[in-house]
Amino acid sequence: MAGFGHGTRRYPRSRSRTWSRTGPDRATLGIIGVICAVAGFFVLGIVLGPVAIVCGWLAMGRSWAGSRSLPALVAFVLGAIDTLLAIVWLAGAATPGNGLF
Repeated sequence: MAGFGHGTRRYPRSRSRTWSRTGPDRATLGIIGVICAVAGFFVLGIVLGPVAIVCGWLAMGRSWAGSRSLPALVAFVLGAIDTLLAIVWLAGAATPGNGLF
């Protein structure tokens, strides 16, 4: 008869190997942020820039103190630059005489 979850797993997975319980790890978020920041320079910078900032901030552990990984810092900085450039481009396109119409 089955144990119904009481000791039937002889070798449980370690918590460090299963990231689905605690969310994605910081290295993955940093890499995703860098990819979004670089892609944001070419398409949808107003959307991908803030996504890169959020991914970089979460990868840094939501804090400026302590050790930070390089991809997280790069994602945060490039995302901020990307967002500022997109805002400047939108403001320039909205001026009279230089717009789309």
